[in-house]
Amino acid sequence: MTVYFTQMKLNPSRDGTRRALASDQVMHAMVLSSFPHLTSGDRVLWRVDLADRHEVTLYVVSPAKPDMTGIVEQAGWPLEQTWRTASYDGFLGRLEQGQRWRFRLSANPTVSESRGPGVRGKVRPCRTVGQQEEWLRRRAVAMGVSFGDDDPSFVVSRRGTSKFSRADSTSGRRGRVQLTKATYEGGLEVVDPDRLRAVLVNGVGRGKAYGCGLLTLAQP
Repeated sequence: MTVYFTQMKLNPSRDGTRRALASDQVMHAMVLSSFPHLTSGDRVLWRVDLADRHEVTLYVVSPAKPDMTGIVEQAGWPLEQTWRTASYDGFLGRLEQGQRWRFRLSANPTVSESRGPGVRGKVRPCRTVGQQEEWLRRRAVAMGVSFGDDDPSFVVSRRGTSKFSRADSTSGRRGRVQLTKATYEGGLEVVDPDRLRAVLVNGVGRGKAYGCGLLTLAQP
């Protein structure tokens, strides 16, 4: 199955952009509006990078090719072709053991408190920088990468909390959602290319519908 990678510049002066940046639920709905034929099992990952207040970039990894026209009309630059979509398959296929890459990841780091054998623990957020760093270190093997043993080659470059309202899928009642977010940047080494490919397509951690979990790689 072909996987697609999309990059789009958003216009920070548009009202639609400001509304989307203020609510991950709004951005989630905006992104999904670009995929009219998704099934319930399809995974769409997205992330918004804020280089500064004048540069806002949306990244999307998806199993279908998006039509971002609606986002352009609400939050883009209508007189310019502001998004690019390409097959991700070629890049994924070129990953090899021993390669070194720069990476960026926005995630919802959490831990599950154990309540005994066979009992699902309560999920709580990792709030301190140290907890958030440890959360990513513990996932290195499952991600198929190495961050280094004694001096991990990444930093938590941005931290914050996302709050928004969401309707319950069963009752229809609206409730408040709060996600702790951390953005990681640094370097990694590929240990298991297959595991890393799976992470690049399926994401890392929780909160994937709301801008968490999308890992991107760049040349060092």
